[in-house]
Amino acid sequence: SSRRSSCTGARARRRATMGFSFLPVMEYLSRRAFHAARLCPHTVTLPRDPGEGSGARTIHYWAPPGEPRLPPLLLIHGFGPMATWQWRRQVGPFSRRFHVVVPDLLCFGGSSPSPSSPAPSESAQAAALAALLDALPGLPATARVAVAGTSYGGFVAYSLARAAGPGRVGPVVISNSDLLKTAEDDRAFLQRAGGEWASMAELLMPLDARSARRLMELSFYRRQVTSMLPDFLIREGVQ
Repeated sequence: SSRRSSCTGARARRRATMGFSFLPVMEYLSRRAFHAARLCPHTVTLPRDPGEGSGARTIHYWAPPGEPRLPPLLLIHGFGPMATWQWRRQVGPFSRRFHVVVPDLLCFGGSSPSPSSPAPSESAQAAALAALLDALPGLPATARVAVAGTSYGGFVAYSLARAAGPGRVGPVVISNSDLLKTAEDDRAFLQRAGGEWASMAELLMPLDARSARRLMELSFYRRQVTSMLPDFLIREGVQ
């Protein structure tokens, strides 16, 4: 908590000095794309699992108002960006053919696990999404839901498909998710990154602008505009 407070304070001082922050701009543009696709924000309280402690789980999600009139499509975001950032370019085209549902995973965005539960695994995230599908207004329990997950969301999509079965979930699209990754793959990637990081967690969850820039260089085939941003903007995104 002390680290979080110091980060927040540093961020506030930096914004006061610079007078500009790109995060609210990105969030505004992302939400605008969702509203243009006629998606609205919703929050649902999920029933408590028997193995959980006290407290309720809440899932925040975007979906059209009313009951589904088109085939349902669940879009699962990755570990880094918020759901609105991740899917802002896809919700428009998809919403013309599907009843699009875009949730925040537990511990991301507006969604939260019960206060006494441990950090959710991919299977716990999948169970929460299965409960969300059951709670969606007007969606029959027998309806089959198409699912697309990217990066960390692909692991969750895989767990959801295995748990729910083909009668409830399918087809499933998994993008940029190495489901067959091994420890040897991790070691080879760290070596290719330059050997500066002791674990994949340090590399994939950067805490400073230099590490974030290096991760972007390793992650994309073509150089990204974001990798050429000044350090203070990348640092703000990391924080």
